Amino acid sequence: MSPGTRPATSRRLRLPRGVIALGFVSLFMDTSSELVHSLLPVFLVGVLGVSAMSVGIIEGVAEATAAIVKVFSGVLSDWIGRRKPLVLLGYGLAALTKPLFPLAQGLGLVMTARFVDRIGKGIRGAPRDALVADITPVEDRGAAYGLRQSMDTVGAFLGPALALLLMAATGGNFRLVFWAAVVPAIAAVLVIVFAVREPDTQATAQPRRRWPIRRQELRRLPPAYWLVVGLATALTLARFSEAFLLLRASSVGLPASWVPLVMIVMNVVYAASAWPFGRWSDRIDRRRLLAVGLVFLVVADVLLAIAPSIGWVLVGTAFWGLHMGATQGLLSALVADVAPADLRGTGFGLFNLVTGPAMLLASVLAGALWTTTGPATTFLASAGFSLLALVGLVFAIRRHGGVRSPVG
Repeated sequence: MSPGTRPATSRRLRLPRGVIALGFVSLFMDTSSELVHSLLPVFLVGVLGVSAMSVGIIEGVAEATAAIVKVFSGVLSDWIGRRKPLVLLGYGLAALTKPLFPLAQGLGLVMTARFVDRIGKGIRGAPRDALVADITPVEDRGAAYGLRQSMDTVGAFLGPALALLLMAATGGNFRLVFWAAVVPAIAAVLVIVFAVREPDTQATAQPRRRWPIRRQELRRLPPAYWLVVGLATALTLARFSEAFLLLRASSVGLPASWVPLVMIVMNVVYAASAWPFGRWSDRIDRRRLLAVGLVFLVVADVLLAIAPSIGWVLVGTAFWGLHMGATQGLLSALVADVAPADLRGTGFGLFNLVTGPAMLLASVLAGALWTTTGPATTFLASAGFSLLALVGLVFAIRRHGGVRSPVG
């Protein structure tokens, strides 16, 4: 049996309650956040009179903050031997920011809210992903991460959909719609308090004597871990921001009022495919499924490069969603497979720290190519990067090195 291959079984999948609870937490908070974020740029510019440059600065600072905080929260969860308190703190901070948006009368309060919200996202991310691995049987990790990712993505398109409906129902009352976002945010926090439990060994763990970010501790992260980080970085460089999907739709003539349809298509396919792909990854070598995900990205890029009409753009967008469904939860499962149990938080934190700037670099390069040569070259360049990443992955699989599952 090859490394990472799981024996096919007919057993019934039963994920722990905590995994399902964390899925609902992600769904509720993403619904709340996207309900606000889908309207926030328009609110800032149209209601508060903020410049587009200020909007860009706010978003850039917010996302950079989240990426940095993820490292330290993951490390801290390993050091204190607890995950839930940090998960609760992260989601709690995000919930506390939601009333600030409808109360804002100027840029200052909005900046504060976005900054604290992203700090909350950074605090919760790595400990939450580590907690999923802590409470899930090894043979079901792919399904667990796939389910959480699916439910998170449901919130990603449910939030904007609710925003559209509520704006229509309230006659465009931004502040009233922002108040509605408080409800799912509170629901997310309540689910953590009452439905998420740490395993007994984790809840009774003693704090570590050594801070995990030390040379001696980081050396315990095996070569397989760094191979996963390298593969994820290569994949991220090949896939830029989804904002370029919206620009591509606009470039073939889709009216501005219908552009959100592109993200709805992508997220529906993403949400529908992440859990099935996650379950599949528990039965086969995860690396082979990652290769399938890269093939989906190549197909998406080619279709988007040659698209003569919106129909082609939507098909390419659907393949993009399949790529996300096949890879994002899978990468989390791979990190959980290869990182030592007592360094999982650190492993997820470092993973996010490396892949975050890679996404920024990919988007900057895509923007430069788009401006100088047009959309076709941009997507063909992404396809080229994807093929290079695929070749590297196939080489790793053939050598049977690096990424190995703890089962099989």
